[in-house]
Amino acid sequence: MAQPTNTFDSYDAVGNKEDLTDIVTNISPIDTPFLSMIGEGKAINTLHEWQTDSLAAADDSNAAIEGDEAAGSSLASTTRANNRTQISDKVVVVSGTQEAIEKAGRDSELAYQVVKAAKELKRDIEKILVGNQAAVTGDSSTARKLRSLESWYTTNASRGSGGADGSTSAAATDGTQRAFTETLVKDVIQQIYVAGGNPDCIMLGPVNKQVFSGFTGGATKFTETKDKALNAVVDIYVSDFGDMKVVPNRFQRDRTAHILEKDMWSVAYLQPFGAHDLAKTGNSMKKQVLAEYTLVAKNEASSGVIADLNVS
Repeated sequence: MAQPTNTFDSYDAVGNKEDLTDIVTNISPIDTPFLSMIGEGKAINTLHEWQTDSLAAADDSNAAIEGDEAAGSSLASTTRANNRTQISDKVVVVSGTQEAIEKAGRDSELAYQVVKAAKELKRDIEKILVGNQAAVTGDSSTARKLRSLESWYTTNASRGSGGADGSTSAAATDGTQRAFTETLVKDVIQQIYVAGGNPDCIMLGPVNKQVFSGFTGGATKFTETKDKALNAVVDIYVSDFGDMKVVPNRFQRDRTAHILEKDMWSVAYLQPFGAHDLAKTGNSMKKQVLAEYTLVAKNEASSGVIADLNVS
């Protein structure tokens, strides 16, 4: 079939209204597993401090003589720990003209961009918290930085050849990468248990989450039925020392597996999440989305790390 001569069609037309839906599609993930599952607290200074303690080792020779004079037991002091707060922000600047124009998908460009910036900031914070970063005191020309998760492990750490624990002033040293095995998982869980911890979560990057799913030992899958709209399949690892939820985290380093007692970690805010107006200096509107926060390791011996894993 051919189009009749002189047919005026859509290719010739100039005034056809554009077809632009009022929906903006964004597939970027906004889940932040670590930030969402740990506790939340308040900091009152840029150096946030807390104390840790532990019980004396159990003594199987503890026997007292009847009627003997009581002598004082050896007492240990608490240990003082700290972390620096870190400021993370996103600044949104929208021209007055763009705010005034009628737009598809949102009424206010400023409001839309602020919401988007807040989601981006939350992702940034997640990646910082689970990263391998040493604390930085900072000064008038250097930003403060917090000591992140990977640099905290010193008690229960399995590392590849050449790997080393981090410290307040140094990130953990990466070692030679090796295969992720269930034996490594069981060894670190045992270390944590002996140290007094009760881990309840294994957090993995995407590659090693799939490796973990191939383990044939005590891993079992079941369907969470409390809310079928929100939950599909949850992985539970049944260890000799308790059941642990297996959580994928796309923002952590894939070479690292974290075995956590969630209640022993929290984020303390000196400045909570918030958006505030910046000074108007022309025909534009400015907002800063900001948080100042730090990671609190209530007792790092409660958790452990399997570092230097293959990522392919």
